[in-house]
Formats: sequence, C-alpha cells, structure tokens
Amino acid sequence: MYVKKENAENRICIIGAGIAGLTAGAFLTKLGYKVKIFEKENILGGRALSLNGNTLTAENYKKILSRFHVHIPFSTPSLETIFEKKMLRGYIIDLGFHVIGGGSISNVREVLSKLNQSIDIMESKIGFIENNGYNFPFLSTMDKIRILPEILRLLTSRESTMKKLDLIPMTETIKKYGKGKMRLILEIFSRAITTVNNLNQISTGETLRAQKNLLKGSSPVGYPKNGLQNISQTLASYIRQNGGEIHPKKTVKNIIIEENEAIGIIVENEEHYFKSIISNILVQNLFDIADQKHFPTDYVKKLRSLKGTGSLCAYYSLKKIDPQLIGKSFLFIERNTGIDGDDAVGMIDFITSSPKTGTAPSNHYLVQAYIICTPDEAKNKKTLETLKQILDKKLQQLIPDLELQTRWALYPATWHLDGVAKTIDNIKPEIKTPVDNLYIIGDCVKSPGIGINCAINSAKILCNLLQKTMKKPYLI
Repeated sequence: MYVKKENAENRICIIGAGIAGLTAGAFLTKLGYKVKIFEKENILGGRALSLNGNTLTAENYKKILSRFHVHIPFSTPSLETIFEKKMLRGYIIDLGFHVIGGGSISNVREVLSKLNQSIDIMESKIGFIENNGYNFPFLSTMDKIRILPEILRLLTSRESTMKKLDLIPMTETIKKYGKGKMRLILEIFSRAITTVNNLNQISTGETLRAQKNLLKGSSPVGYPKNGLQNISQTLASYIRQNGGEIHPKKTVKNIIIEENEAIGIIVENEEHYFKSIISNILVQNLFDIADQKHFPTDYVKKLRSLKGTGSLCAYYSLKKIDPQLIGKSFLFIERNTGIDGDDAVGMIDFITSSPKTGTAPSNHYLVQAYIICTPDEAKNKKTLETLKQILDKKLQQLIPDLELQTRWALYPATWHLDGVAKTIDNIKPEIKTPVDNLYIIGDCVKSPGIGINCAINSAKILCNLLQKTMKKPYLI
C-alpha cells in the first residue's frame, strides 16, 4: 500500500516505541495529529521494558538481551538450569536495573495526568551502605542543616551560571565545596546521576540540573507497580484508544529524504509519507536508516562518535530478608577498584522486594542492584568478575546469610545503558536535525535530566517544536 504525499499533512511517524517515542505519540495524538509508531521489537518500551518470567524462554531471553547490548556473564545456578527448572515463573524482570529518579516520578505522573491516566509508583528515600552497616536515610536531619546552605547555593544558580559550570568537572567542584559529608554527597550523587565513575568527565552543570529535577519528587527514587512495562503499556493504550497506531515487529528500512526534507519511510518495501519523521532509536544508529549524504559531514562524525554508559546489574531472588529492608534503596561506593574513575558507585534496591510491586511470587523477594562501569568494562570478563564480587559483598553486608537465602541470581551486563553519556566531552545533539521535518528524541539528545527523565523531557520539547512549526498553542 502506498500513501500519497498530498495526504501527509498532519501525519506523524515515530520510529521506535521507547519511553520517548510513546510519550511523544501520546501527546501528539492528544493534540490531534495522526500518529503511527513503528517498532522493530514485539515488546514496547525500548530499553525500559519488562520481561514476563512465565512465558520467557532461555533462547528468547538471550535474543532480546543481545538486541539491547546486554549479556549475562554470570548466573546462579547456570542460565540453562534456571530456565529448565522454570525458576523465573511468577517474576517480572526488567532488561537491566531501573529505578526512577524523584524528578522522573514527577515527570511520569505529570505526563500521565495530562492524559487523564495514572499508575501506582512505590517510592523510597535513599540509604547508604557503610562498612559496618547502613544509614537510612542517607542524610540525617543534622547533616541537612549543616550542608543545606551550600547545596541551595549550588542548586539555585541561574542558567547562565549553570552553562559556565557545564565545562567544569566535578573534581574541581569537589575541591571547592567538598568538605565533610558534602564531599561524599558530591562524589556519590554525581556518579549515580550520570552513570559515570570518572569525576573528571562529569559535568558540574549537568549534574546540578539533574539534581534540581530530583528535588521535584516527594522521594528520590521509585519503581512502578508491575514493572517498567506499566508505563509503556499505559501510554500505548492511550495512543490506541485515541486513534493512534502502533505497529510492533515492523522495521523501518529507510527514511525518505528529498531536497533536505524528510518526507516518508520505507517499511517492508512499502512507502509511507508523513509531515514529520521522529526517530526514537539510538542516535549513533540514525544513519543505518537515513543516508548520511543528506547530512553535514561534521554532524555525521559527531553522532557516530557519541558514547553511552555501561553497568553490571544483578537480580537476586531471596527466600527471606529483614522486613526493615523491604521497600528501601541504598547507594554505595567502593574505593580503589582499579576501573575507570578508580572508585565505583552502585545501588541496591529493595523496592522490588515489596509484594506491592507485583514483581515476584508470594513469599519470594526480588532485589535488584547495579554498579557503574564503562561500556568497554562491561565487555571485560575479568573486570566484571571484580564488579560482581563488589555487588555480592555489598548485599551481604545487608543480608549476612545471602548465600543461604539465594534461590537464583542473574547478572546482566550492558555496554549501552544510557543512549549518550552526559559527560563534558560527549555533547548531546539537538532534537531538530539538519534535515527539515526530521527529529530525534530519547535519552540520546539535549534535554534536561538523565535516562527516563531525559527521554520524557525530549518528547515534551519535541511536541512544542512541532506546535510552533504548525503555529499552534504549546503543549506545556
């Protein structure tokens, strides 16, 4: 079937049904555009997806992981045994570790409220794992009183000041402001926010912007009931119920560009024409479907050179845990690891161990964890062994009889967690591309926040850009 060019007015194509693509699709549908979303996978949500342990097979698990730059270097027992004995039955597990930052919780709820939708999100303050136990919450009332003036001075800086701080590495900021507990806060939260361990690469400006957004939430972190899939399923349902279309297992082969204007796409040898084309795929892969001859050479080189982030994650199924831990999240820092940045930050999350999340069978406790590394380190078995030992050690500090209580454990390693790392030398591209009517969205582009938050904000910015082009009222 061919869709003629003259019928393309008001028609929007979105390539990829990640969180950004679905958010944009929902808002644009609400604004009256005719939206079609094409997703190559059979599962919606992009990297923020959930997998159903009742229907998951070992073969399908490995395939979906590989398509999202993830592999399983370790498991207890073997991956084959886990699937042969159907040990994942009753569980919902994500592609890799995910909790949603406080500002993102606000953003998710804001997006859904504008669509008259809602989902349940379990929230938690953040604790800190010490060598001899843990603190919960991380900051005591006295800590807050002592450091509040310094934090507020940084966080209330004007955008003009923030821009100057964009090229200032966190190492310099820590030297200037890092005294007592403030030093630990800057060391840990800058890494956790950016998913980068090397403080020399972390932008002070970007970290403070993200920290501002985190303060918008009632709690620093949260996790949706029934897994991340709840977000994507709610957005997808809204799109379909309001006249939008989502086509899973449909791979876009090419974006049609004529005279510096994106006018359509080719899917399964069929041409479809649209007013605007929105890509929600990794920006590094844009030129797999858009001929690079239509773009400036420097732009092509820049996008191809952008780097993502990496991590080693872990999912532990436990028989029993201290009730005091259920529903809580903890950060940790391991010193002198020998990896990039030397010190490594990670998180152990017990929100998923709460029965309210619906991610595990009755009387089973699912704990998720991760430790930050570079994409190259996520491919290095020796480095991953070191990181696995750290994760196990940190969890064992909270659960001394960890080995006895473990039913099974999976350790997914990803070498492309965030689409583009927010570092000083890794500048994210603008949403509008050099080609007319072609836009890019997701956590790969210049947009406030990190991860899901960045993706959602990019979708909102895009909608306002399109409204401006059409001379219509802004969405926000």
